[in-house]
Amino acid sequence: MMRASALKAPKDDLREEVSELRTELERLAGELEEMRSHAATLESLALEDPLTGLLNRRGFMRDLSRAIAYRARYDTPIALLMSDLDRFKPINDTYGHEVGDRALEHLAGLLRSNIRSSDCLGRLGGDEFALILWQVDEDTANAKAASLRAMVAGTPLQVAGLTLTLSTSIGVAALEAADTPEQALMRADQAMYRQKAERRERRA
Repeated sequence: MMRASALKAPKDDLREEVSELRTELERLAGELEEMRSHAATLESLALEDPLTGLLNRRGFMRDLSRAIAYRARYDTPIALLMSDLDRFKPINDTYGHEVGDRALEHLAGLLRSNIRSSDCLGRLGGDEFALILWQVDEDTANAKAASLRAMVAGTPLQVAGLTLTLSTSIGVAALEAADTPEQALMRADQAMYRQKAERRERRA
């Protein structure tokens, strides 16, 4: 009996050690998963605009680089739109920055609700927004830009007892295979400012 007990004890010790190792591995796996989740959250926050919840400039430029690479590889039409709020500074100066922030959130919400889930929308800074429209040529993109302008003008902002009718200028550029993100943004930005100038001339 003593000899059987002596043989059994090491096996019991081994089982206990294996069980402890499994418990430790499970604990470490759980901690690793928590660290991965935390890192993913931090990465998401680093790419997100805190006011609107859209991609910030860094996140949008990442997606624009991917879109240009896709355009070069598959020869797929992709359009880039640049948009800003007309006369945004007077809104801030007249009604204060809180109303200005609500105007930015209002524009962001309207743009987001009127594009496809596959498209990309970001706030580049200030009152500047940019959109990537997949599988869209320049003519279709211009028609979409006109539709978005009309939609913004026809959807007033209700805030702090005020009703503000907003307007936006939108420039369009078709992505080219040889583009850099900066070149594509510059073309869309120039198109937006040409549109602003033309509208000012018509009003004058």
